[in-house]
Amino acid sequence: MLTDTQILAQLAELEDKNTGQAYGAVWQLLSDDKRLHVRLSLAYAALGEQAELEQRIAKALSDDRQIILDIDLAIEAHATQGELAGLKGVKNVIAVASGKGGVGKSTTTVNLALAMAKEGAKVGILDADIYGPSQGMMMGFAPDTRPNVRDEKFFVPPMAHGVQVMSMAFLTTQDTPMAWRGPMVTGALMQIINQTDWDDLDYLFIDMPPGTGDIQLTLSQKVPVAGSVIVTTPQDIALLDARRGIEMFNKVNIPVLGVVENMSVHICSNCGHHEAIFGDEGGAALAKEYQVEVMGKLPLSLDIRQQCDSGYPSVIQDSDSEVARIYRSIARKIGAGLTIKENQFSMPTIGMSDD
Repeated sequence: MLTDTQILAQLAELEDKNTGQAYGAVWQLLSDDKRLHVRLSLAYAALGEQAELEQRIAKALSDDRQIILDIDLAIEAHATQGELAGLKGVKNVIAVASGKGGVGKSTTTVNLALAMAKEGAKVGILDADIYGPSQGMMMGFAPDTRPNVRDEKFFVPPMAHGVQVMSMAFLTTQDTPMAWRGPMVTGALMQIINQTDWDDLDYLFIDMPPGTGDIQLTLSQKVPVAGSVIVTTPQDIALLDARRGIEMFNKVNIPVLGVVENMSVHICSNCGHHEAIFGDEGGAALAKEYQVEVMGKLPLSLDIRQQCDSGYPSVIQDSDSEVARIYRSIARKIGAGLTIKENQFSMPTIGMSDD
């Protein structure tokens, strides 16, 4: 039978699969002759790993006593670009972006937000695609949904599936085209951002519009973003545009936490044959080029599309599916990636020139 000191030392060396690093001194232990009551304090949401982690602990310790694991979440606000003031009621903003449309960015955003909520965090979604808002439909809101207003100034975001949501779709009708020029669009977006009354969120996922134009630049300059995620397909043309998205975030000092490869492979619903319709390992090549991680690969799936169209995305509709498990794995890596970024932060080098 191991002593408590020996157990804590071994637990500290156990690898956190979401960071690739040892957990360190984040464990507490109460033990007797029959039980080991272990408490893990995490700085990101990962409640879905509890059962697997209990098995890993038992294997690592080789102790005959029953292991009971509790996971405590202590999610903090992480550093952002520049000296921007944080959004009221929001600890961390995550931008989900792509260089082009049609790669499944909004579908990825809604499922990642729901996955993060399943992992134990308080989550919100901001639909920043003013011209083509889709989060209202994907989250199952009725077309006539409108936010409540507090103090005649602040929007109270509607909630669905335990997630707070704000979108231009709630302020217009589904038949209203947003025939606005750039300044009007960015002005409307900033009004939504600054006048939404978020309720103590750990993570706010921003569903960015495609491209690297006015909205993207406005967000990167005026909204404190802790990190970004790039969504792409393996197709060469999508990768070309995804590079532009990564380069934009690099220029504005917003960390790219990783790449999500969507529509990675098509699985035939009749025979189960796998076919890489849009190419093979394109996301991996992009991630290697920019020294970031491929956080997950999603299949080209009819179910994913149908579930989002119905207002019950995969993480909700089919929570035990392989697709839902992939989304939850990516969500854990996003939260963990912010903690790694914080630990690796260093002061930038300042140079001077005559230009």
